[in-house]
Amino acid sequence: VESLYPRPGWVELDPEVLWSQFVGVIKEAVQAAGLHMRQIAGLGISTQRATFITWHKRTGKPFHNFISWQDLRSAELVNSWNKSLLLKVIHVIFTVLHFLTGNDRYLAPSFLTFSTQQTSMKLSWVFKNIHEAEEAARKNNCCFGTVDTWLLYRLTKGSVYATDYSNASATGVFEPFTKCWNPTLCNLLSIPMSVYPPVKDTSFNFGSADSEIFGVPIPIMAVVADQQSAMFGECCFHPGDVKLTMGTGGFWNVNTGEHLFASRRGLYPLIGWKIGEELVYLTEGCMSDFGTAIRWAQDINLFTNVDETEKMARSIVDSQGVCFVPGFQISVNDPYLCASFMGLKPSTTRNHLVRAILESVAFRNKQLYDIIVKTVRLPLQTIRADGGVSNNSFVMQMTSDLINKKIEKPANADMSSLGAAFLAGLASGFWTDKEQLKKLRRTEAIFEPQKDSEEYKPAMDIWLQAMKRSLHW
Repeated sequence: VESLYPRPGWVELDPEVLWSQFVGVIKEAVQAAGLHMRQIAGLGISTQRATFITWHKRTGKPFHNFISWQDLRSAELVNSWNKSLLLKVIHVIFTVLHFLTGNDRYLAPSFLTFSTQQTSMKLSWVFKNIHEAEEAARKNNCCFGTVDTWLLYRLTKGSVYATDYSNASATGVFEPFTKCWNPTLCNLLSIPMSVYPPVKDTSFNFGSADSEIFGVPIPIMAVVADQQSAMFGECCFHPGDVKLTMGTGGFWNVNTGEHLFASRRGLYPLIGWKIGEELVYLTEGCMSDFGTAIRWAQDINLFTNVDETEKMARSIVDSQGVCFVPGFQISVNDPYLCASFMGLKPSTTRNHLVRAILESVAFRNKQLYDIIVKTVRLPLQTIRADGGVSNNSFVMQMTSDLINKKIEKPANADMSSLGAAFLAGLASGFWTDKEQLKKLRRTEAIFEPQKDSEEYKPAMDIWLQAMKRSLHW
């Protein structure tokens, strides 16, 4: 779905366009597979996280377009909250509670900072700035939903209003320790608790799509957030398993099993999935701008085809001191991070610029991997990569060298859709257990370390300097 930019920093999606494209893609996929809708045993839905909409409970009419996870309209609100005395008091209270109890439940609030990526601040903005939504919420007539909830609502003609644990936990408003919407945070931000949908299992019978949409009723058997879905599609079922997605953004996810790790280092605890009694937690670190930066470079004709970038990067021995700092989209730590090239010279060519972009991906991977190693108290096991950028072997090999670990790349780079299919198949009885899913995995390539990571230190040190200069633009 094409993003809309109604004002500088605002990023929206048209709900009607999203709906029509969603239905169209399903119909095309079934037709391309030579199947009929009657043969579909169940539907699994994997959606972008933290993008949300609010609508009127009785009429179903949206109060605004989808507000994207990339949207910056809450930046001023985020800054004022993060500098507020009240937040400092909250930090002190929960630091003391954590010290006295040793309970990790109190660790996350002890260093709570808000981000423009989180749904919470943008939802607070909605109720401060859109009178119709605020008024409907006061009368218990306002519904909040991430993309999955909206699609469920539309598929069932309004009869199903729900989300799953993986999507809820990615909003920043859901408390993963207590597994419920966070009333304290909502009171703090003046968000009515009445707007939130019920939270169901990830692999679960949510009801059926109305027969008018596809000609027959189709059971909706799974709803899952895209990164958690990719994790499931990669069969990262065991504690210590690691999934690296390099798509529009970059995401490192570690399966932490029954344990929920909170961290001061920019890692976030999430619920991976809930299937019956099984509840799996993840720790996540994210980076902006992987695919966006590469697409931008193509748009300005640094190269014609993405496949050329690997050859261009390898055609030179280094980037000649040129550094690229990603920052087209929001950064978790600094919403004002400035995307930039540094170290340009008269001798700089397109190849140097392209290599600098690809190197920045590998350097960010190294940064997050090191944080994960220091923070997650689990031995890391298999590392599996997916997403469009994982098809670039220059990035994959350099990342493997930097972290000194083997990385597997699957034959299919689009793991989010596969994960949703696996979860729907389990709920519908098409597969009986996860062992059957493991047998379906296909590895296309394995990248093993070929260079000592110390060889990259001078280049990475310069890149880190460039990052510092680009902060707080």
